[in-house]
Amino acid sequence: MQLTRFELYQRVCDRPLSRVAPELGISGTALAAICKRYQVPYPGSGYWTRMSLGLPAELPALPGASDETIEINPSTPNPRQKRAPEEGSARRTGRATKPYRPARHPLLFGVEEHLRKTRDVKDGEFLRPYKRILPDLISSETALLRALSIANDLYLALDEQGYRVHIAQAAEGFHRIHVKEQEVERKDRKYGRYHSGSIWAPDRPTVFYIETVPIGLALTEMTERVTMRYLNGDYHREDSRLIRSAKPWQLTHSWTTEQDMPCGRFRVIAYSPKKGVDWSISWQETEQEALGTLIPKIVETLKAAKDNVQRLMDAEDVAEAKRKKEREEWWDGTKDRRMPARQLRLLPIASSSLRKLSKGGEGL
Repeated sequence: MQLTRFELYQRVCDRPLSRVAPELGISGTALAAICKRYQVPYPGSGYWTRMSLGLPAELPALPGASDETIEINPSTPNPRQKRAPEEGSARRTGRATKPYRPARHPLLFGVEEHLRKTRDVKDGEFLRPYKRILPDLISSETALLRALSIANDLYLALDEQGYRVHIAQAAEGFHRIHVKEQEVERKDRKYGRYHSGSIWAPDRPTVFYIETVPIGLALTEMTERVTMRYLNGDYHREDSRLIRSAKPWQLTHSWTTEQDMPCGRFRVIAYSPKKGVDWSISWQETEQEALGTLIPKIVETLKAAKDNVQRLMDAEDVAEAKRKKEREEWWDGTKDRRMPARQLRLLPIASSSLRKLSKGGEGL
């Protein structure tokens, strides 16, 4: 089919491309490409919306180019070949055996950027981001990418079992347990300056549900006790390159101390976020076994722990109901012994009257 530029311009201005294209035997995308090639403007969707509402709308003007003839060849779709029933079923089976798995868990989108926006920390210490509503990840800057990778693999493995990992809502009333960061638990703690350093923690726990049972998740980089040497106005690890390359005379007036520092190895803690339920379990990696290899075992262990956590939750509900009843009984028992509110209001007036009478009696 042959049309001049002006004829094509009239057609595309009279009706939308989606209605003109079938008459020409081509698709709307192909017609738009032809209009662009020959500089034939056409109104957009906003023009047709305004026309349908009876509002004024302006048509784009046709630029003054040569009024050449445009050849439009209808496209002939290739006939679709029918597959054999065996081939179709085989393809469907293949798709079913390979379910789609995203590269990154939705909960971790943009988390790295927020974790790096941190308060001032010493080299090697844990990050302390300003944002408090984040997944429960505790890490130093050097191990941050690995922490995100472990959390991503764990969250996706739980999602594949139908357990959606998310940050708990404030209305759920869940709490986060105290997470111990020492790789080898000691009686004393020597983290941070003056051994009183604080570690960042999110305001809300990271949780998932196994049916109706909530489980909290925390991932923390562990600390190890290392020797630190004071040099050039700051403490450095005794095994660091700076200390090893120092001259003997530079170390003459230096001294050492022990401190807990992040070691690059991680621990996963699962716990009950329900108040009053004391249940937790943890897994930690070693130099011989990485935490990523333990993820299948972690998922299976959490699935098996569901009934035990449910029993503990039920027992806590019964205990809380008993405590509530005892409080109500105590409150009802003290009502009879309390002075009525009207008498309490009159008590200051009565006291002042007695004082006046006592003074008058002395004068007599």
